[in-house]
Amino acid sequence: MTNDNEIFPIVDESGTVIGKSTRAFCHSGAKPLHPVVHLHIFNDKGELYLQKRSKTKDIQPDKWDTAVGGHIDYGEDTETALKRETSEELGITLFKYIFCFRYVFESKIEKELVTSYRTIYNGVITPDMDEVDEGRFWSISQIRESIGKEIFTPNFESEFSRLSTILSL
Repeated sequence: MTNDNEIFPIVDESGTVIGKSTRAFCHSGAKPLHPVVHLHIFNDKGELYLQKRSKTKDIQPDKWDTAVGGHIDYGEDTETALKRETSEELGITLFKYIFCFRYVFESKIEKELVTSYRTIYNGVITPDMDEVDEGRFWSISQIRESIGKEIFTPNFESEFSRLSTILSL
């Protein structure tokens, strides 16, 4: 469920907060830069967990995406948002994470400052079915075979390329 009146920080490309705005405005095509967090979850087999976005999402519904992805709330720091989103979306509360990279992603309707992390996790994953339709681990070869076939979000495909480079996938 989205809340169009939810308040997001507006940031510069270094992540410094320079203002605030509503979710509705941030996703209106005006493209104020707002921060999000992503978490890539690998298991011990080297497979990557992906979530299938809910059909009710306002952006990229019904497409496979990064295991965890969410907006940083106004007044919240990046790591707190990462822990909150991971708990809300997948029920995971105890995990160690490693910073991967930060970049600007721009689509037709929004512009995000993405801070991406990764973890290795083999415990129970309990997706919030209001947030996602399903989730599962994919082999790296399954992901590569599906790139460019409208299965994944454009943001995931772009980020997977970056991740592949730094991790030599």
